[in-house]
Amino acid sequence: MLKKILGVVFIFLVVLVIAYWSLISYGIGQGLGQLKIIREARPVSEFLEDPDFPDSLKSKLVLILDARKFAIDSLGLNDTKNYSTLFDQKGEELMWVVLACEPFRLVEKKWDFPIVGSFPYKGFFDKTKALKLREELEKEGWDVGVRNPSGWSTLGWFTDPILSGMLRRSEGDLASLIIHEMVHATIFVKDSADFNENMASFIGDRGAELFLLRAFGDTSRQYQEYTHQDGDYRKVAEHMLRGTKVLDSLYGTMSDADSREVKLELKEKYIRKIVEAFDTITFSDGKRRSGRFARRLPNNTYFMSFHTYESKHDYMLDEWNGRFSHDLKKMIEYYRKAYPFL
Repeated sequence: MLKKILGVVFIFLVVLVIAYWSLISYGIGQGLGQLKIIREARPVSEFLEDPDFPDSLKSKLVLILDARKFAIDSLGLNDTKNYSTLFDQKGEELMWVVLACEPFRLVEKKWDFPIVGSFPYKGFFDKTKALKLREELEKEGWDVGVRNPSGWSTLGWFTDPILSGMLRRSEGDLASLIIHEMVHATIFVKDSADFNENMASFIGDRGAELFLLRAFGDTSRQYQEYTHQDGDYRKVAEHMLRGTKVLDSLYGTMSDADSREVKLELKEKYIRKIVEAFDTITFSDGKRRSGRFARRLPNNTYFMSFHTYESKHDYMLDEWNGRFSHDLKKMIEYYRKAYPFL
């Protein structure tokens, strides 16, 4: 009897592995990639004590440690021991993230993952696998994008290291990135990429501003540079979100009777107008950005990325200024209670 039960269980497990082999093999690959990075990362203290490590990079490491402490002590984010080690990328990219969107609707493709739910992107530590997926999706007719994230969060399950590529960022941008990723390890809602990314981006941006103000003062180069960068990026985000609405309206007028060629022609025309309108934006340095897409127009995945990361900022700003009386820690505490972690 026991042998029969064990046999049934074995067969069930085999069937399960076969049915979910794609997901299992993906998980194994991601786990091995993450573990390699964690294993090869070294404590920040070693780099700070290394006389051959550039002083300019040491100052960035100190800033990360200070921003991390600020995020924990002043903002109330979880202390997961993240960003206490450094991984040397040796100038190479580590992860490739694939995004896909319907060509004539602003509807993203979503991938399902255990525990965390569905997300409109899929990451790889293997470039070949990412490009293979891009090719497969393009053959299926999707708009596809591949990007290299400058950082990511394992939600506190692993000790996320500082990546050497992060140190190329300005002080404010670096602080924003660190706080952004720490938010993911504190507030994370299953099946809600828009909420998670908008929340992390908003708190990262505003948290970095508060950190720089406290660390350097409002007349400092660091603070002034960041406020200009942040202001410029907000203009770009707002422009692209308006463009998203324009495209959404365009796609709403399309019907099955329209040929694919006609749809593509209209789509290209509207996207070209959106990116050419960059000339109407006044940036802090006085320069124009009209040539940004001279070689290749963006597709729907580019516009949907702004929706995922930036579409709720105005609402969150109103909440922060009104309901939470400009108190970011109070706002974070509210969302922590309202949305228990996973």
